[in-house]
Amino acid sequence: MKTQIVWLNVIRFAAFFMLICCHAADPFYATATYATAEGMAPVDPYMIQWAERWMAFVRPCVPLFVMITGALSFPVKMEMGAFYKRRILRVLWPFLIWSVLYYLFPWFSGLAGADKSIIYKCFIWSDTDSQSIVPCLINIARIPFTFNYSASHMWYIYMLIGLYLYMPIFSAWIERATKRQKELVLGLWLASTFLPYLEEFAGPYAFGTCSWNAFGLFYYFAGFNGFLLLGHYIRCHVSWNLRQTLPIAAVMLIVGFAITYFGYGYIMSLPEKTPEQIELFWTYNSINVALMSAAWFLVLKHISFQLESHTAQWLGNLAFCGFGIYMIHYYFVGLAHELITHLDLPVPLQIPAAAVLIFTLSWGIVAIVKKYLGKAAIYIMG
Repeated sequence: MKTQIVWLNVIRFAAFFMLICCHAADPFYATATYATAEGMAPVDPYMIQWAERWMAFVRPCVPLFVMITGALSFPVKMEMGAFYKRRILRVLWPFLIWSVLYYLFPWFSGLAGADKSIIYKCFIWSDTDSQSIVPCLINIARIPFTFNYSASHMWYIYMLIGLYLYMPIFSAWIERATKRQKELVLGLWLASTFLPYLEEFAGPYAFGTCSWNAFGLFYYFAGFNGFLLLGHYIRCHVSWNLRQTLPIAAVMLIVGFAITYFGYGYIMSLPEKTPEQIELFWTYNSINVALMSAAWFLVLKHISFQLESHTAQWLGNLAFCGFGIYMIHYYFVGLAHELITHLDLPVPLQIPAAAVLIFTLSWGIVAIVKKYLGKAAIYIMG
């Protein structure tokens, strides 16, 4: 295992912990939402405050995963068809299998004699409490083009496959582009990260977008492909030492977190708000999340371990089990919340404690499956 791969595995570990913290916070938000809507007793505002802080802090989770992909994969040396076969098929089978299992859970719970309340306890954002087979089959039939909130984390797989389709094409440019040209494209991409706020606060139709055209000026430079390029750029072209990196990264983290946290607080103070407004300051392709993501990547780039280090081997196993962990961890989110809320833990620690429990269970199960199924595990766990 090369040293540079080890530090990418460190970033992968950080991204996973942030991701699972993000999902571990979901039940606290959902409980507050349901309590308000149904006139129930209000949730502890101190817990909601800490949930908001954690959610703001962990927003870089998905961008970090994409940046790792860009740092590892460019330039793409394989023929396009071979690249698609290797990358897409590896994620497609586990995605289909686990999507079906998530969508069949309500029906399985009914067959087991469980009360329908278990659906919301396990999948807090589920849009139905029906234990009938029909809604389950409808969700399964929709898998080719959409996901259901019973498996809300599956949105990432659609995006990831899209990135894989694009990467051989993007790579052809990256191989030929100069450092300056990459910086120009990154600059245009950074400009696009302001668009969510321009559309909200300046007007919905910005830079040529309108009711009959969603493809405006920055459209072709926007999206997660910017994080792909950013990961590649930092790995190949940024050579700052730790002393140079820390003050710059600290400013980026503080500014990014402040915009995310206080922006979300402002939106929640509005008397009426749409789901899109609630997600506005949490949007991954926004300037505040981009700042935090780049800061973490720059700092963690300086962490490495010796080849014989047990820590390096442990992180390597995380890379080996990572996709499977992503697939199954959502099963444990609601259950971890139920357990943690019955423990006498300080409020600020409840969400990370739930995340540790979810992470440990998921990683352990995937490691066991991979060990005993061998190569066949690729179809289940990636």
